[in-house]
Amino acid sequence: MGIIVKLKENYSFRRAYKKGKSLVCPYFVIYAVKTRRGVRLGITAGKKLGCAVKRNRAKRVITAAFRGCLPNIPSGYDFVIVARTRILDIKSTAAAATMRSLLKSAGIWSEAKENEQATDKLD
Repeated sequence: MGIIVKLKENYSFRRAYKKGKSLVCPYFVIYAVKTRRGVRLGITAGKKLGCAVKRNRAKRVITAAFRGCLPNIPSGYDFVIVARTRILDIKSTAAAATMRSLLKSAGIWSEAKENEQATDKLD
């Protein structure tokens, strides 16, 4: 399992909002911006989602979905994911499938790493 490095600084979030490519689905919005570092993740869940328990659940679902997609994401991207209200109705596996399709459509998904994993499982 890969370790997820978290974005915490406000300027990193603002840079992603301003210069990043946005990928939209009913559950979340992904902002992806190219960097010289590894893969970093920032999650925002506003008060519109509900109480703190609901916001934390949304963050856990997004983190679990991102962790499943992490091996196929090439190094050098910052991701900021903004939770939407419908994220509270799904499991992390459904969120991961949606995230995978969004990243593939944006050209961020690395098929070569996916093929390597399939051959490792066969051995």
